[in-house]
Amino acid sequence: MTVAPASSGDSDHSLTAEAEISAAVVRCASGDRLALRIIYDREAARMIGVAMRILRRKDLAEEATHEAFLRIWRSAQSFDPARGTARAWLFAIVRNQALTSLRNEQRFDAETLDESHEPDLTAAVSRLPESSALRRCLQQLDTGRRSAIVLAYVHGFSHGELAGRLGVPLGTVKSWVRRGLRSLQECMG
Repeated sequence: MTVAPASSGDSDHSLTAEAEISAAVVRCASGDRLALRIIYDREAARMIGVAMRILRRKDLAEEATHEAFLRIWRSAQSFDPARGTARAWLFAIVRNQALTSLRNEQRFDAETLDESHEPDLTAAVSRLPESSALRRCLQQLDTGRRSAIVLAYVHGFSHGELAGRLGVPLGTVKSWVRRGLRSLQECMG
């Protein structure tokens, strides 16, 4: 069996695409949001594919890719073309993020938790004085947000632990905590 050599057009296209991605990463380092959009449009689908092969769940793969894009935006200035291509740098970030998510999911899988040590969420709120503004404001939150905040700030659970315990995606937990804290601040303010 013989394999036809790649045409110079294919090689030129991949070099051009790599140069565009590399330039976009450099522009991200200077705060160019459009450059991040270019990277997203060109690479997000493949990055989700890499994360899917590791995580085997679309919701987690999308979350890992989202987190990877946040890291790309925040650390674009650390990209060094002398150490590798921009695409290799992008895919290393998404791969590392997916592996971190996988470890968190495996470590805090709701099915593997010891139910005998389940924290009592209502007890934590009921221990606050009846006249406490914090108690009143916590009781006004919906169950998901209240649970996430109590587990995080009273029992010390991380976002990954909360996702496993509550059986929701990591992004949902982060949203519940962020919005819940904002609601508490407004209520108590």
